[in-house]
Amino acid sequence: VQLQASGGGSVRTGGSLKLSCAASRIILSDFWQSRKAWYRQAPGKQRELVAELTSGGSTNYQDSVKGRFTISRDNAKKTVYLQMNNLEPEDTGVYYCNVEVGSRHYWGRGTQVTVSS
Repeated sequence: VQLQASGGGSVRTGGSLKLSCAASRIILSDFWQSRKAWYRQAPGKQRELVAELTSGGSTNYQDSVKGRFTISRDNAKKTVYLQMNNLEPEDTGVYYCNVEVGSRHYWGRGTQVTVSS
């Protein structure tokens, strides 16, 4: 499984970005049934879970992004999205997409998000 993340960039406080993560080398049924998630790693900090979309279709968010971020997927395109609105400087970091198939975790390379005040 390969994951290609894109959509990062630099925005001002209050701005929006939409991250995409395209999966390849994965059959559609595995993608459909997988757990999908976005993590981020701020400078000097550990990687943390931002949002997840479970295999059952439920979503969970880190408290700091609730109401501002939305995770979604397009199964036909094998793509996971993270819509980020009302961005804050604290959202700055490298964002990684993660797909869990069975017990295996696959990671994308990461895309940089920088929010300035």
